[in-house]
Amino acid sequence: MDFKIAVLPGDGIGPEISKQGVDVMSAVCRRFDHTVTYRYALCGAAAIDAVGDPFPEETYEICKWADAVLFSAVGHPKFDNDPNAKVRPEQGLLAMRKKLGLFANIRPVETFSCLIHKSPLKTELVDGADFICIRELTGGMYFGEKYQDDFKAYDTNLYTRPEIERILRVAYQYAQQRRKHLTVVDKANVLASSRLWRKVAQEIAPEYPDVTTDYMYVDNAAMRMIQEPKFFDVMVTENTFGDILTDEGSVISGSMGLLPSASTGESTPVFEPIHGSWPQAAGKHIANPLAQILSVAMLFEYFGMKREGECIRKAVNDSLEAGIRTPDIQTQGLPAYTTEQVGEWIAQRIEQ
Repeated sequence: MDFKIAVLPGDGIGPEISKQGVDVMSAVCRRFDHTVTYRYALCGAAAIDAVGDPFPEETYEICKWADAVLFSAVGHPKFDNDPNAKVRPEQGLLAMRKKLGLFANIRPVETFSCLIHKSPLKTELVDGADFICIRELTGGMYFGEKYQDDFKAYDTNLYTRPEIERILRVAYQYAQQRRKHLTVVDKANVLASSRLWRKVAQEIAPEYPDVTTDYMYVDNAAMRMIQEPKFFDVMVTENTFGDILTDEGSVISGSMGLLPSASTGESTPVFEPIHGSWPQAAGKHIANPLAQILSVAMLFEYFGMKREGECIRKAVNDSLEAGIRTPDIQTQGLPAYTTEQVGEWIAQRIEQ
């Protein structure tokens, strides 16, 4: 296959981990006789500094040209610490999702046997935990009507039936391919938007009789993820709840640097690590590239290339078993490896 890939390194550690993802993708393409063409584009704080726009039109055009986007991270403290900033790096990420129609965010949460000790939870709770959170990505408070002055502010959590239906169907399709258990997460006892979510879910559930559907308030889901993460198979929820729950889920594995994600919908899909830009670590060569590399595995699998995806996953597992790890996941007393050393080891392993 001929791949056209838009590469958006972004900010902070983004360029460092982006290179490892690109190198791994190139290694896979060489091994399996694919060709790949990369085009690089600005996004986030880097784009604001360059052209004043966190998601420039040129970047959008490159994304539309591509078969897939390999994205890394956006964010910078100079914007985080300025509540009056009118333009922010994160607006670039939201604009990309909205313009490309990426309404479904797929975030797998899984554990690695050799890293169970890194999880803050007890081994018996997390060993074997494996679930997917499907987050609605283009609706809710992040995109609803907003207002702010010195005395009041509000964000509108708006959802329509079509938006809810389409994300629920994505979730059911994933559940059918897995253990046939779907948990719909909402706050229907308080929020009108959640009551619509639950109503639509209850109407759609009979169309998927092979899937067991249950409903859970978001606060209960947050507790259950800590108390019994192995309860979940697939969970689906709205934008804000999904943002929070997936970050909580990432901690189960022991490091946010381990988990990839995919954003899919109407146009070019985007593959990215779930973590942020960690600007404090930029240039220190300590960032964990595994989430970025596993995002490349998800990219291949999205296009039906299971062998290629499995090849990456095996190389990642081999690197962990061999102790080729960045400081965040290295066993105490063993030497840590740099971002570049981990990426190079995995790329070479793929081509062996």
